Amino acid sequence: MLLALILALGGTMLLQRAFTPKLGLDLAGGTTVTLSPVTQNNAAPPEEILDRAVNIIRDRVNGTGISDAEVAKSGDNIIISIPGVGQSEAIKLVATTAELRFRQVLAMAATQIPQDLATNAPTPSASPSGSANPSAKPTTSQSAGTPQPSASPTGKAISSALTAPTPAPSAQASTQASAEPSAQPSDGRQNGQKQDSKKGQEAKTSPSGSPTAQASTPPMQDPNAGIDTSGIDPAVLAQFNKLDCADPANRGQGVQDDPNKQYAGCETDGSYKYVLDVAKVVGTDIDTASAGVRQGTTEWIVQLDFKSKGAGEWSKLTTTAYNSPEPRNKVAVVLDGVVITAPNIISPIPGGRAEITGGFDQASATNLADQLKYGALPLKFNRSSIDTVSSTLGQDQLEGGLVAGLIGLALVVLYCLLYYRGLGIVAVLSLVVATVITYTSVVVLGHNANFRLSLPHIIGLVVSIGITADSFIVYFERIRDEMKEGRRTLRAAVEVAWVRARRTILIADAVMFIAAIVLYFLAVGGVAGFAFAMGLTTLIDIVVVFLFTKPFIALLAKMKFFAKGHPLSGLDAERMSEATSPGRTTTPQEA
Repeated sequence: MLLALILALGGTMLLQRAFTPKLGLDLAGGTTVTLSPVTQNNAAPPEEILDRAVNIIRDRVNGTGISDAEVAKSGDNIIISIPGVGQSEAIKLVATTAELRFRQVLAMAATQIPQDLATNAPTPSASPSGSANPSAKPTTSQSAGTPQPSASPTGKAISSALTAPTPAPSAQASTQASAEPSAQPSDGRQNGQKQDSKKGQEAKTSPSGSPTAQASTPPMQDPNAGIDTSGIDPAVLAQFNKLDCADPANRGQGVQDDPNKQYAGCETDGSYKYVLDVAKVVGTDIDTASAGVRQGTTEWIVQLDFKSKGAGEWSKLTTTAYNSPEPRNKVAVVLDGVVITAPNIISPIPGGRAEITGGFDQASATNLADQLKYGALPLKFNRSSIDTVSSTLGQDQLEGGLVAGLIGLALVVLYCLLYYRGLGIVAVLSLVVATVITYTSVVVLGHNANFRLSLPHIIGLVVSIGITADSFIVYFERIRDEMKEGRRTLRAAVEVAWVRARRTILIADAVMFIAAIVLYFLAVGGVAGFAFAMGLTTLIDIVVVFLFTKPFIALLAKMKFFAKGHPLSGLDAERMSEATSPGRTTTPQEA
């Protein structure tokens, strides 16, 4: 089992091509950003609101307590430091407000994006453009033209069809409302009319006073042709008509939209603009959020579980959308004012679960899940500055910490060999195995859980050398006690001593592990990192003692060198006749 564990850790390192641990802020430097709160009249934000924002951001960047990221308040500003160079994008993500809304689509129209903007336009940092798959049930496949209902569900929300910036077709007839209304006359006469209209400044009218075909200049067109405007606030409709999503600056990134009002917004890539109803489900209705891979695929998704109230509202929202015509059969997922996706709903969705999918990788899915899980920021912030900072300790301190660890390890090895002689070899090999498991664990955790090795972590690992050596000493002394009584062979003494010693080892390690847990959950920053390292090595100590040290000693007990009490075995008659053992303390559990 121990060999399988080592092979698993080593194989993970090989597959990920990760052979060195990630270093923390004090050893490798990182990226620092200063956030300034945005308030009305530039007034200072309330202290409790600012403290809540600090706690939320700290949870986002260091929710596990092992990434060595730091969040501090400086006056009215918040300073975030993340280990590693080039982390500005990660900081932008954690600093976003993360206000999530689920809104029914009331109207939509395609945006004509110029080629240069289509290829170079940035996407908002909160999430890549993608599709939302509520409960993995809704949506239909759509063409790049006017969205059409489909009687055949695909089982997945497909939003790729919503990203092609194709010209909007003409209005649909009678019962089918077009989701992409025509912004141009459909009789094909506009181009010629523009040439005859003398720069489009003179409008010709018929005797009855109605405009003629030659007067069909863009300002005279009905921008809402083919759109069902019933139930839409006229002010929001006017905003929708003026909204230019082709320009990334107009897409509303970071806007704190009012959930109780209708809203006009853009999709992340600007390909579509929407009129959205009031939010029926909001971020506070989410119970948990997690990132994962869809079963049977390599696609990363964000899974949402709603609270009881949110689950009921989600069911009502999807039922309303299901019973509505195009494009009102869509539900838009809006994050910080930007529509991530707006899939069709092909059936009501009970159960209180939803998924957001589309174009995520592990990092972006995890970041979005953390944003939604830890809650929205109570304030909007501007990024005052983003800087790359050098390490506060650097290579010299790292080397000093490693040298201290090696010196401590060497002293323990020397003591074991001088005092326990042959048994000392067992202690040395056990320490080597523990070192290998610890190093591989730190590397694997660094590349999969963002564990960063800082000076407090190194201190915790150095302290663990003594913890591990103490377990060996307890077992060795119990074996000697059994041999001193003269009533047992070495093989019998090894087994009887193990029954008594393992109880002491487990109690000692349990006390250490409880202390590590308390420190980990009650402390922040470096103290939490120290506690994590100490708890990790305590677990490794139990694994090594149970899976390596005891079986190895049982194997050595069958050898004549130890069974016959050779002077170099550490179990010779001279030592067994000693009245006491230096450094030996008998506990009530061993009596």
